[in-house]
Amino acid sequence: MIWLLRHGDAEAGSGGDDASRRLTAKGERQARAAGLALARLGVELDACLTSPRVRALATAQLACEPHAVEIEAADELRGGDFDLSALAAGRGSVLLVGHEPDFSRAVQVATGARVDFKKGGLAAIDDGELHALLRPRQIREIAGV
Repeated sequence: MIWLLRHGDAEAGSGGDDASRRLTAKGERQARAAGLALARLGVELDACLTSPRVRALATAQLACEPHAVEIEAADELRGGDFDLSALAAGRGSVLLVGHEPDFSRAVQVATGARVDFKKGGLAAIDDGELHALLRPRQIREIAGV
């Protein structure tokens, strides 16, 4: 199973280095809720790959707290098109943490589905099928926060 988590709410861009934008308190809550929701759903992660951008890396760290999984930065998730299948190949159940519009495009290429990823949103793909698309409100309900 491939899980895709869009980074949580981040600081507004101020014309500086976009890659160094940090999560807001809301973004931190969203990331923690995603990790808790995955745990409550019984998801056992084998790997976590994240964009090296600060907001995505922090999202991955917070979301993976309930899971015994190492986090690996992947330049492919920094921004732009990437091959979802190739990136996840051989990793078992994997959590990818990244950005829009990249994740919406990846879901469409993999499944044919058109989705709208909210900040802190989560999707699950397996064998070319979209199994779940969760908005932050639904994730909070599952996580019980």
